[in-house]
Amino acid sequence: MSADVVVVGGGLGGVAAALAAARSGFRVVITEETDWIGGQLTAQGVPSDEHPWIERFGCTASYRALREGIRDYYRHWYPVTARARAARAFNPGNGRVSQLCAEPRVGLAVLEGMLAPHRADGRIEVRTRHRPVSATTEGDTVTSVVVHDLDNDVRLTLVAPYILDATETGELLPLTGTEYVTGFESRDSTGEPSAPAEAQPANMQAVSWCFAIEHRAGENHTIDKPDDYAFWRTYQPSYWPGPMFGMVAPSPWDLKPAERTFIPHGDTAHIGADRDLWQFRRVLDRANFAPGAFASDLVIVNWPMIDYVEGPVIPVEDGTGAGVDAEAAAGHAAGALRMSRSFLYWLQTELPTADGGTGLPGLRLRGDVFGTDHGMAKAPYIRESRRIAAEYTVVEQDVALAQRGDRGAARYADSVGIGSYRIDLHPSTGGDNYIDVAATPFQIPLGALLPVRTRNLLPAAKNIGTTHITNGSYRLHPVEWNVGESAGLLAAYCLTHGTTPHQVRADTEHLSAFQTTLTDHGVELAWPDVRGY
Repeated sequence: MSADVVVVGGGLGGVAAALAAARSGFRVVITEETDWIGGQLTAQGVPSDEHPWIERFGCTASYRALREGIRDYYRHWYPVTARARAARAFNPGNGRVSQLCAEPRVGLAVLEGMLAPHRADGRIEVRTRHRPVSATTEGDTVTSVVVHDLDNDVRLTLVAPYILDATETGELLPLTGTEYVTGFESRDSTGEPSAPAEAQPANMQAVSWCFAIEHRAGENHTIDKPDDYAFWRTYQPSYWPGPMFGMVAPSPWDLKPAERTFIPHGDTAHIGADRDLWQFRRVLDRANFAPGAFASDLVIVNWPMIDYVEGPVIPVEDGTGAGVDAEAAAGHAAGALRMSRSFLYWLQTELPTADGGTGLPGLRLRGDVFGTDHGMAKAPYIRESRRIAAEYTVVEQDVALAQRGDRGAARYADSVGIGSYRIDLHPSTGGDNYIDVAATPFQIPLGALLPVRTRNLLPAAKNIGTTHITNGSYRLHPVEWNVGESAGLLAAYCLTHGTTPHQVRADTEHLSAFQTTLTDHGVELAWPDVRGY
């Protein structure tokens, strides 16, 4: 199958890339390993993590359309109260992690709607349940990618002038021989204050296998006791203040033990934003809807207690004995699923409750939220991908508030977008606790989207030229979308003007014209005067 642009991976970056190329008049084939597009927003069940200015500026126009589309979906189809309907920044779940916490299926519906007119015209073809398995190259050019149709057990060869890797783990990088990095770089190579003395390729951020729950008081929805529950019930990394299955966990900012609360439908407005877990990632607040419409709120469990740090889910050969092969990596992904299921059982049976008892058997696993038989999200939340060896790599010194101060983040003449988030690294497979560093609002340099050698492969997700540390700022929803959209527009620009991505960056006239194209599509390239956090 041939197209103008092939996008492998249907997460947020992949969808944004496909939309951008199709808006530019080109034909796109997009593949996705699961049966849902949307990645971290949908199949992985992560409510949007965003910066505090998101309602006014700091994202692309199409990402804003996605956000407003989610709100409009609720206003149109749900029995929203008059007060909630009138709220300019309506938050369906009133979750504290974001100003827009919504159900995964609603995000999926809106993304499908955004793709719909392009699919109707034949400009976009979506192939779900297709996993990349091999690729061919000629010199520095990728000539084809082969994907495996998981439902029909056949293989499909995809050919296009431009191939975009929007997979969750940078799957095309090893398949195409594109140079890449995993895990922690060394301080000698990056100069980063938070980096270790030696590189640690197998040391990656924890993954989390999220799930959705509600609470039905007086009912018993306790699941069967998992076979490995005894292991997880007492599991405690050396840096954790107690067993991970508990309500005390380190505060990311200072690593001091901090107690969390979990009170279904409780009045916890006085408790800090990330301390009350019922409200923190709630995606449906029954108070926003007509009385009796919903028997319970709906809450996504993506908490410190399910950060899986036993090993990476990406195969690594590092020559030190710390690497893992593909079988071991798959085993770690399965382990993350078992850990989350065990944590649910702990909540139902052993969680200390406000009345002095233990367990909340009324907690009901809502696997229907994701349409899965095992009840959890369709895929684990992947915080850290393989990352290209790029023409320019964003380092801690470019964005950390301690280094940048009032100067703001490093300014790039080749900016292709913006983002903002603290450097937020979860516990890692190499034994690190949280690494949390204040950061300044930043730009996305075009150089971080260009592999040092491969000419027609572009990263379109969390696989751009960041380090283990700066990935902690660049991995969030609006940034991934911006990266994908800019990659899609870059491929379209190159097809239109008969040039290449590397030439666009090297030639000032092309760069200026491309940046005009970006702004014409609603991509913001610079921040107003705002301070980091």
